[in-house]
Amino acid sequence: MKFKIKHEIEGRLRIHLSCSSMTVREADTLLYYLENLEFVQRARVYEQTGDAAVVYTGNRQQVIKAFREFQYEKVTPPKAFLESSGRELNARYREKLISKILFHLAAKLLPNPLRIFRFGIQAVPYLRRGIGCLAKGKLEVPVLDGTAIGVSMLRGDFNTAGSVMFLLGIGGILEEWGHKKSVGDLARSMSLNVGKVWLKREGVEILSDIGKVRTGDEIVIHMGSVIPLDGIVIEGEAMVNQASLTGESLPVKKTVGGYAYAGTVVEEGELTLQVKKATGSTRYEKIILMIEETEKLKSAVESRAEHLADRLVPYTFLGTGLAWLFTRNASRALSVLMVDFSCALKLAMPITVLAAIRGAHAKHITVKGGKYLEAFAEASTIVFDKTGTLTKARPTVKSVETFGDEKPSELLRIAACLEEHFPHSMAKAVVRAAREKSLEHQEMHTKVEYIVAHGIASSIGGKKVVIGSYHFVFEDEACRIRPEYQDKFRKLPAEYSHLYLAVDHILEGVICIEDPVREEAADVIRALREEGFKKIVMMTGDSERTASAIAAGLGVDEYYSEVLPEEKAAFVQKEKEKGRRVVMVGDGINDSPALSASDVGIAISDGAEIAREIADITVAADDLRQLVVLRRLSKNMMRRIGRNYKAILGINGTLIVCGVAGVIQPTTSAFLHNASTLALSLRSMNYSLGS
Repeated sequence: MKFKIKHEIEGRLRIHLSCSSMTVREADTLLYYLENLEFVQRARVYEQTGDAAVVYTGNRQQVIKAFREFQYEKVTPPKAFLESSGRELNARYREKLISKILFHLAAKLLPNPLRIFRFGIQAVPYLRRGIGCLAKGKLEVPVLDGTAIGVSMLRGDFNTAGSVMFLLGIGGILEEWGHKKSVGDLARSMSLNVGKVWLKREGVEILSDIGKVRTGDEIVIHMGSVIPLDGIVIEGEAMVNQASLTGESLPVKKTVGGYAYAGTVVEEGELTLQVKKATGSTRYEKIILMIEETEKLKSAVESRAEHLADRLVPYTFLGTGLAWLFTRNASRALSVLMVDFSCALKLAMPITVLAAIRGAHAKHITVKGGKYLEAFAEASTIVFDKTGTLTKARPTVKSVETFGDEKPSELLRIAACLEEHFPHSMAKAVVRAAREKSLEHQEMHTKVEYIVAHGIASSIGGKKVVIGSYHFVFEDEACRIRPEYQDKFRKLPAEYSHLYLAVDHILEGVICIEDPVREEAADVIRALREEGFKKIVMMTGDSERTASAIAAGLGVDEYYSEVLPEEKAAFVQKEKEKGRRVVMVGDGINDSPALSASDVGIAISDGAEIAREIADITVAADDLRQLVVLRRLSKNMMRRIGRNYKAILGINGTLIVCGVAGVIQPTTSAFLHNASTLALSLRSMNYSLGS
């Protein structure tokens, strides 16, 4: 491809392609190509100017060579990438806007009778919508628009009617464009995540990238995992949580022959699916649907804004009547009709919320609805799970202590074989340790049974194998320690977490896992208290001795040790019954009941998939400071909404007063009203932590 370098600084190039412009498809193809180059950190493509900006690492010659080798016909972006790029949406609305302006200017050249005829035809949809509202017994914005246009035409003031329709049309296009762009940006940011699946080939499970799965392939979904693709159940049975799709609170049983949907979660059991839709676009479409149509995700302030907007319409008519009564001037009365509060209220408030959600995502925080941001801003109690949340997301295996004849490497191999099916941070530590030691752990066990918050049970060579907590191994499973190892067992290092591995009810090994507290945890708890949280609680399944030491170091208000999942959920429920808004932060399958019970459930993204799916908000695992960022952003959203209310009432109130006083004409009122609505909406589309 031919190109020239327009601008260059270290690590950044702006390239101008040989073409003056490119199609939407070509721009998306080039962007896909650039973003998939290892040395490219960030890329943008401008189809209208034929430019591309690239931020890269390493040698600039790599970038230049990549541009030289690029050919549109040799790159095939995934269908989902093209569908979700947003370029087509922007191009379509730009075309609508330009066409609207050109037609309006061209109409001024028509003879007067033709112009009047055109205005009459153009007025029909507005009058029809207004009459339709009245027929349903509703007094809403379309009635205002229809009345303003109808009265102007009855007075013979066709220029005013035409200008009002033009401004309403422009305002409608810009408002629709702004809303769809906000929704589209948010949906794209939430949906384009590539995961991995267990692909079944010739009876063997292979961990594979989801992009390699094709229609007809078989995938295995283990307990606690999200179903990534639509498919038919061909083996196994499970209880599936479909709340994210259908809103059902109770899980649904899926058996052979049943249909499983992408985005739902296997709570119990295991399924083998034959894939029916091997595409990422289905998830994108579901997120779009969720954002646009799910009323339960709207914040209370959004709902209040919509209701207030509709309630203000009768008062606008009352103001119009009073203006006519006192001034006997139709133009002044029309000036009141040209200004309504509902447009700004119905547009600026949702866009503010969408912008805040998009802003959160820019900080690697995924929020599933506006009501969760509002609840987080108002919450007074926050509950933390310890393991993988307040402690580091990457615990490490420090040692494997043997209590029998098996070698430490063999015990680690067995443990990894069992733990790889359950993506908790502790399980990942075991699997990672086995991988680092090059220990092959092929499937050598029978069906794995996971007991939430306790451990894992299976069998190898006809012998029962269990791995998990002290309570599970020694109390539930009644396992024993050989007499000669009793003293060694008592001297296990207390500073580590312990995973106990037993075979046929005899302890064979203990895996010591270092799970240090995150460096930022104490500062985050202090900052959250400064941001308004009144009660900060830590809950853990660890012993009282471990829990008390960690709690003292972190500075939490309360802590609870050796708790089960149902006890976490019960605590959250009690706090809510006291009238407090409660946030739960966790990362494991055992946190799921509490995440569901809380006003806002926050999952650490490196934890179990079921926790991420059930949670209302997901934050990146590498830094808990994002919770403080989220608190500030959510409080800022509420402040901005309050300022928007004041601005809308102030600006539109001033326009009404000026119109009644005869300072401005009806067309000027309409123009200023639409301009202020657009300005507020554009301002609301931006997000920041301090404004």
